Formats: sequence, C-alpha cells, structure tokens
Amino acid sequence: MTVSTQGLTLNRGSRSLQAAVELLSSMRFSISLLTVICIASVIGTVLKQGEPLNNYVNQFGPFWAQTFSLLSLNTVYSAWWFLLILAFLVISTSLCIARNTPKILADLNQLKENVREQSLKAFGHRAEAALAEAPDVAAHRIGQTLVQSGWKVKLQHRQPEGPDAAGGWMVAAKKGSANKLGYIAAHSAIVLICIGGLLDGDMIVRAQMWLGGKSIYSGGGLIAEVPAEHRLSASNPTFRANLLVSEGTQSGTAILNQPGGVLLQELPFNIELKKFIVEYYSTGMPKLFASDIVIHDKSTGEATEARVEVNHPARYKGIEIYQSSFDDGGSSVTLQAFPMAAASKPFEIQGTIGGSSSLINGEGPNAEKLTLEYTGLRVINVENFGADPGTAGSGADVRKVDLRQAIDSRLGAANKTVTQKELRNVGPSVSYKLRDAAGQAREFNNYMLPVKLDALPDSPSVFLLGAREKPSDPFQYLRIPADAEGSMQTFLMVRAALADPVLRERAVRRYASQAVGADRPELAQQLIESASRALALFAGSGEGAPGGKAPAAGLQAIADFMEVNVPEAERERAGEVLIRILNGVLFDLTQMTRQQAGLKPLTQDEPTRGFMSQLVLALSDAYLYPAPMAFQLKDFTQVQASVFQVARAPGRNIVYLGCALLIIGIFAMLYVRERRIWVWLSPLSPFASAEQAGSSATMALSTNRKTMDGDKEFDLLKAKLLQASA
Repeated sequence: MTVSTQGLTLNRGSRSLQAAVELLSSMRFSISLLTVICIASVIGTVLKQGEPLNNYVNQFGPFWAQTFSLLSLNTVYSAWWFLLILAFLVISTSLCIARNTPKILADLNQLKENVREQSLKAFGHRAEAALAEAPDVAAHRIGQTLVQSGWKVKLQHRQPEGPDAAGGWMVAAKKGSANKLGYIAAHSAIVLICIGGLLDGDMIVRAQMWLGGKSIYSGGGLIAEVPAEHRLSASNPTFRANLLVSEGTQSGTAILNQPGGVLLQELPFNIELKKFIVEYYSTGMPKLFASDIVIHDKSTGEATEARVEVNHPARYKGIEIYQSSFDDGGSSVTLQAFPMAAASKPFEIQGTIGGSSSLINGEGPNAEKLTLEYTGLRVINVENFGADPGTAGSGADVRKVDLRQAIDSRLGAANKTVTQKELRNVGPSVSYKLRDAAGQAREFNNYMLPVKLDALPDSPSVFLLGAREKPSDPFQYLRIPADAEGSMQTFLMVRAALADPVLRERAVRRYASQAVGADRPELAQQLIESASRALALFAGSGEGAPGGKAPAAGLQAIADFMEVNVPEAERERAGEVLIRILNGVLFDLTQMTRQQAGLKPLTQDEPTRGFMSQLVLALSDAYLYPAPMAFQLKDFTQVQASVFQVARAPGRNIVYLGCALLIIGIFAMLYVRERRIWVWLSPLSPFASAEQAGSSATMALSTNRKTMDGDKEFDLLKAKLLQASA
C-alpha cells in the first residue's frame, strides 16, 4: 500500500487555509479587533495627539514619554498597528459578508412551505380552529388576506400520503425580510467606513515613504530650500495638510505634520490672502473667522476669488480649503526695554513676530549674550473682572512672591468661582522669549496698557508683566503701579535710586529731619540708623539671609533680618515699626526722584497711599524677576495670517455612504422583525366529499424576537384568518 505525500501536504495546506479563513471571518475575531480599536480611540481622545515630545516629558516624565513614542500612542490614528488593525477588520468583515450573504439572499425567497404539519404544534404562537370553508377555498382566502397585509405568500397543495390520510393545503407567508438585509448593510458599512478611513489616513503617505523614497524633514530654513525627497507631488491622491498665508502674500506649499518632522505637500494652485476678518463675542472668544482669498491656478494662471469661513470651505480641483484658525502674519513691534538689574540700561528695539534679535546685557568681560524671540502679539484681551466674594474688596494683603493666586482671582474668563461677570478689554499684549547663551529660555507676556484690577476707587492701575519657566506653567505676574502720568517712570526711577547709596542716604536724612526735627539730634540719629538699615536691607545691600545664603532684597530681606536679630516675642511690633519707617523713606525717595525728573510731587491723599503701597510691593517683587530686563510694548503694526487646512479626501464619500448604510442597517435590525406564518388546512374528515365543506386549520407564527408586539400581532392574525369558524 502506498500513500501520496503530495496529497497529504495539499490536504494540510487546504485545512490550514480553511482554518485561517474561519478565524478571520469569525465574530469573535471581529469583536476582538473592535475592542482594540475602541481602546486605541479612548487613548487617542484622552492623550493629546501630535504634541512635541518635550510636552509629554514635562507632563508625564521621560519614561512615559518614551513609552508613548515607542508605541506611537501620541499618534494613534496614524500608527502602523492601528492601520493594520483597520485592514484586518476590513478583511474579517468582508469575509463574514461573503460567507453569509449568499445564505441570506437565498433565504429571502424561501418561505419554508415544506414544513411538516405536525411540527406546527411545537411553536409558541399557535392556534387551531374549524372553518366552514373547504381547505382550498380557505387557503386562497387566507393567502389573499395576507397578501393585502404586505406578506409574501405561497400556497402548497399536498396529496394524501396514505389511504387513510387526507391531503390538504399549506399556506406559508413571510414578512420583514429587511431585517436580514440590515445585517448586510451594517457589516458593509463597517467595511466602507474603514476603507474610507484608510484612504483618508496616512496609509497612502506612508506607502509613498516606503516605496517612493520620501522621507520626513526635521530641519529648518526656507520652504523653497527643502529637498525634493521631502516633498509630495500635487497628484498625491489623499492628504490633509496645513497652510499659513499672511495678508498680502500667497503660498502653494502645505505642511503635513509627521512624527519627528514634516512633509511638504505641493498644491496645484497658490492661495493669496487678500483680507482676514475676525469678529469677537463679548467674552473675547472669536465669533467669526473669514478669509477673502484668491486661488491662482499654477497650470492655467486663472485667478478665482473665494471666501472661506468656518464650516463653509472653498473647493477647487477636488481639494477642500477649510478655515482652521488664524495666527500672526509677521506683525512689526516696537518694544521699550527697561532694566530689572543694575547692569541693564534702557533702550528701544524693533522686531517682527516670529523673528528674533541679539542682545548684549552689560559691558566688558561680564557681558551676557541674550536672544530676544518675538513669539506673539494679541491686540484684544478680554478678561473677566467680576467680583469674587472671597477676594474682591476684602482689603486683604494679596502680595506674594508667587502672584499666581492673586492674578488668577482677577484675570481669566475661565475662573469658575466668579459669581458676577465684568468683561473688559485690557488692550494689547506681547509675548516673547529671552534665551541665554546656554540655550535656556523663559517666556514672558506683558500688557501694553495699565489695568485696574480692584474695584476700589483709590486702587492704582498696574502694568502686568508675566513670566513662566515652562509652557505648561501659568504666567506669574509682577504688578507695577502706573503713576499720575500713566507710565512706569516713577517705578523705574525709584528702583534706580535704590541702587545708589548716595540717594538712599539723602532720602534717609530727609525723612529723619521731617519726622523728628532739628531740636532732637539724638533721636534723629537713631532714626537715621534704623532707616538706613531698613532701606539697605530692602535694596539688597544688607546682611545675608539665614543659613549663610546670599543677601536677599525686598520685604523678604527685612523678614530674614528680623528672624536672626530680633527675639520672637518682639518681632511683630519691631516689624511694624521697621515697615513704617521703610514706607516713609521710600515715599521721600520717590518725591526726590520725581523732583529731579521735573515731575509734580505726590500729594498726601488716599490715591497716593494706594499708589505707594503697590509701589513698595512691586519694588520688593522686582528683585525676583527672572530676567535682567523687561520689555513693554510701545507700538505695533498688526499683520494677520490665516491658517487653512487643505484636504483631498477620496474616502469622504465612501464614509458618507458607509454612514448611511450603517443607519439603515441598524434601523432594519432593531426595528424590523422577521415573521413567518404557516396555516395548515385539511378536511374535517378524510372521507368527506367536495360538497361536504369544512376544514380544520392549524396556524403557527415564528418571529426572530419575542416581543409584546408579536403577541398582539398573532392575536390579530388569528382573528382575521380564522374568522370563518364552523
């Protein structure tokens, strides 16, 4: 006996292929894929997608940031494994449709009229009755009644199976075949939606990178200088990219963001931005984005004007142009620099948003190289100044080294604790980064105009200078009071005077002479010593902080001095005296500096007291300002830019068709019930003649879902079909 090895190999291969097809087309495999897709979608929703790696490092730490990058969780919807799962889901669902559709289509025309009459007695919905009509007459009447009610009906006449048996008529009917068609529609919808998603996703772009020699560009420079291997042609069948166009300029190269860099997408046309229009709600939120554009065809030179608004895109050559957002298009700004450290000097500088300027702080070998990067200009800043019962008008001292809580309680429409809203436009602001020679940068946000934070009539308006270390941190604001001339000049003059020992000494003697007089020299000398010590501590020229730290400045220096040199039981009273002396000396120093600058002296009234209180706090906190200089927006010329999303989406119509089929399929499966009814009609007696009318009827109803509607329908059918009882 011989065995064919080749035949065994073919049989094993056939069985393996059949097993693979069975697995791919099984419901458990499809449900597993859908579960993974749902989990991935949740991750893509919770975790911000497409952010720079540093953002994930700052928020989650290096380990998780690296994990997200390795698993592509920061780009879930374009990850290779996500696209592979979608492809397998398409294959699985397609095989399932191919395997079951022939059965479903064949079953649509099957009324199962060959069912045995004895089996009708096993149905849950069944009834028996005696009819006065002969079986053939009753069968035609019942069939006609069902047809009029929308049933598909078939009559079958059966001959007697034996000499003692009687023949009869079987009426078979069916209704609700769309239920099975809903299965096909719903599964086809899944296939179409996945195919549309694959076509409109990154699959085509990745295929060009794998097969066409394209690679991601991670460098900088001008778009025109990017090599061809980083560019996709205008005939690319599918893409979704961003295009920034400034007013008065045009561009025809969009940017596709990719992990680790970008790809450039060439368009068959250039977009020229004639005018960008933005309107705001009273809350400061944008109400309308609109761009008046001109589309210049690269091949024909034809110019087509169009208007693009949010949810109202323009369409040209199969490419949709959406209004995505807006940005600064290179506004020119003039900034006034003023010193926050002794080595800095005031100066004026001009720049362009998006550009940078090189600076030198100081002179000689200790000079520091800095880079000023102009990052943003906001012309409108609408903030909420509603009263918070916990803070507004409470009279509490809100001075802190960290001003976050004080500013957050007064600024920001997102403050949910505010019970009343008072929306005000506080004017333009400029954002910039100051980068040192080591490449470390801090971000700053300064308002151009003074802002009145408190509702009290005597509270001064303040200039807000914001700073933060990391983009994820909120801005912490230094509040500099505006003087009677509406400027920072008084603050800057007093701060410069604090660094001058001669002026400090003159202010101390002026204060002592006014407080004591010339007739009490001993008391005046004691007051001079105390005032000199307080002013020196405040100016940062005093003793070191506890623990051998470097000398502090501002109010913190006075607190450190009290902690070291004054017994705890006497600190509160001594501190009040020292602060009162400090305030008096600073007031005289302010008067001296204003007199030297040719400004009017301050009057002794409530507004002046409010101004001096805020001035003392600002001078104290200024020593903690994290930069040697600050910049105030002096003038600007705004140039706006529009950010468009340009998309060629061949899968869009496929997805729309899939959504329509999904709605139809779900509706058919949930709301359409498949019902089958059989009525067996036989003579009352097997030996009765045709003239001896009368028949026995057995009716049964089958439905794919047991519901109360099925019970009611059976009762109605029983009354309608079996109404001619003998």
